[in-house]
Amino acid sequence: MPELELSAGTIDYQDTGGTGPVVVLLHGVAMNGSLWRHVVAGLREDHRCVVPTLPLGGHRRPMRPDADLSILGVARLVAELLERLDLDDVTLVLNDWGGAQSLVADGRADRVGRLVLTSCEAFDNYPPGLPGRNLVASARLPGGLALAFNLLRVKPMRRLPMTWGWMSRRPVPAEIMDAWFHPVLTSAEIRRDLRKYVLSTPPKPVLLAWSEALRTFDRPALVAWAAEDRVMPPDHAHRLAELLPQARLVEIADSYTLIPEDQPAVLTAHLRDFLRGRP
Repeated sequence: MPELELSAGTIDYQDTGGTGPVVVLLHGVAMNGSLWRHVVAGLREDHRCVVPTLPLGGHRRPMRPDADLSILGVARLVAELLERLDLDDVTLVLNDWGGAQSLVADGRADRVGRLVLTSCEAFDNYPPGLPGRNLVASARLPGGLALAFNLLRVKPMRRLPMTWGWMSRRPVPAEIMDAWFHPVLTSAEIRRDLRKYVLSTPPKPVLLAWSEALRTFDRPALVAWAAEDRVMPPDHAHRLAELLPQARLVEIADSYTLIPEDQPAVLTAHLRDFLRGRP
């Protein structure tokens, strides 16, 4: 897997290469780019898929101790990655993590030609739902993150509503989740990075201003939301679609937040239609 030295540290990323339209796919907390493995398989034949592993707890190497790993800080790393890889007119796809929406308010979305929001944080839903609040509570306790993720070694614990049970309707394969959790389980520095991010949520007015700034994103946008989501409120999809001037909205049945796990074929089909400009 290639790697890229950014201002905060070294990140890994997947790049399928090719000359097709560029799709950049972003994951959420305590995951890595493998979240998108099925979608990448469905797009890579005629699209260039770039999938970074963000420093959100599933990354293999710690960031620099002074790195800005706030929500906006990580979003700026996404903008830095696009610049370093010289990627223009990209389709930026978010799932679970919504922080990259702040790039619009921060004036750093010039390389984004299309935006896709799939069941992700929005408005003041940071940290999102019961799993997010549980993670924040763990991060505030000395040794809390180590304890919380050690409990997730026990497979039934992963299906509780306060952990991952409301993130996907179907259990994520154990080997995938094991890889997601391994860095935070084995590295105090990775836990430090994750703690910095989890405890970085700005005040509610700032969060709402980020969402309001989406009115200025006058390029095509797709809002694809899990109709039964318990972590990312379905009404947020309608609110986002009203904010984005060129948005289309689709609801995806039989899925929770992690649509790339629950309904990858349906999501890929919607992405293909969107990228081809089909209604």
